[in-house]
Amino acid sequence: MLRRYRVELAWAAFAAVNFAAMPFAGEWETIPFHFVWVSLTIVYGFRVWRSWPTASALSAVVLISGIALVAMSGRGQVSAAELTEVPLMGSMFVAMVWHARRRQGALEELRRATERERDFVRDASHELRTPITIARGHAELIRAAATDEQTAADAEIVVEELDRLDRAAERLLLLAAVEHPSFLHRSLIDVDALVVETERRWRANAPRNWQVQTAAGGSVPADGERLSYALDALIENAVKFTKDGGSISIRARRSGDVAVIEVRDDGLGVAPEQARRVFERFAREGSVRGTGLGLPIVKAIAEAHGGSITLEPAAGGGAAFSLRLPGLRPATSQRQLGLVLEPA
Repeated sequence: MLRRYRVELAWAAFAAVNFAAMPFAGEWETIPFHFVWVSLTIVYGFRVWRSWPTASALSAVVLISGIALVAMSGRGQVSAAELTEVPLMGSMFVAMVWHARRRQGALEELRRATERERDFVRDASHELRTPITIARGHAELIRAAATDEQTAADAEIVVEELDRLDRAAERLLLLAAVEHPSFLHRSLIDVDALVVETERRWRANAPRNWQVQTAAGGSVPADGERLSYALDALIENAVKFTKDGGSISIRARRSGDVAVIEVRDDGLGVAPEQARRVFERFAREGSVRGTGLGLPIVKAIAEAHGGSITLEPAAGGGAAFSLRLPGLRPATSQRQLGLVLEPA
């Protein structure tokens, strides 16, 4: 209990010392008086007590300081005009309390609005996935049973659009879950192995000039599934902006105790005016189709791990994304196999 209120107890002790010093301060008698009021304002700014503790603290300071100044006035130590400082300082503190409580109320309303938005996104995404799955199943049946090319082509378009909706719903669910305490399930992830495995999967699906460098030489405490999702989103972005035969390089390296995964491409690049917005939700570059959620998800996953994601123009054109993950642990002498090594 005492630990919980250590700030208040420390302030009470500080105020008591200053009140006790007032009769002995001579012509500087108002200095301890002002110390008490200033310290009370500072402490309240951090704590924003409820109504009754605030009223109790204010009443105690007004009463004690008033009594002290009246007594000192009777001994000729202070003038009658200085007694007006007590109600003036009290009024200033009340005004500060009003503003602080207004700000606290606004922040609380913002928090509730954010929670409502997150709940809506999560619920809407859940509700969308079932009808999307059913509609896709029927569209696939129509495509399979089509007897003419036009019907088959139309059904194929429907399936593709439903797939896009399904990916959007999945990404919205992921963004809604970012701030949940159970968003990450950490284990030690071999950074080099993750890069190699990811490139192997993408090489088979995208005809690009793939280049891989692995020099991290260690593992990070991370959620392997989330981290793999983030790396996939970066590579998906690079594939979208490069043509067949274009170059995409993935490099893992160490920077102190930080693992850095870089994804570079020689594609269209990102205009300077767009570079600041690529990590915003629903921001899309040019005419490239997509949900605009891939890079914001990468940013959310990086920050959930205590890391960051940055974008820079790549030498010779294109873009270079750098995903930084703290807590890199050097590889042990025993050979590390697989992506997941052990619980973090």
